[in-house]
Amino acid sequence: MNAFEIIKTVRLTEKGTRQSEKYNQYTIVADRLATKPQIRQAVQELFKVKVVRVNTLNVRGKARRKRTSQAGKASDWKKAIVTLKEGDKIVLT
Repeated sequence: MNAFEIIKTVRLTEKGTRQSEKYNQYTIVADRLATKPQIRQAVQELFKVKVVRVNTLNVRGKARRKRTSQAGKASDWKKAIVTLKEGDKIVLT
């Protein structure tokens, strides 16, 4: 897998914004099969920053219903919380 396949997107939430300001951590949606070393290498390659630590967790998709009697399901995804070296930053705008 290349870096663009491993890193899907960076999540922008209120909690994530506080994490980035206080702890220099960013929340990333990664490929479900990606490992921590692969995520570390992809972030360093794409954003040109130094990664100190990567924490991952698998998030189950929620049950969804859209104007039908049958319930659907959002897909499962992997969340990666990436801690950067002091002074490094990912600019998202």
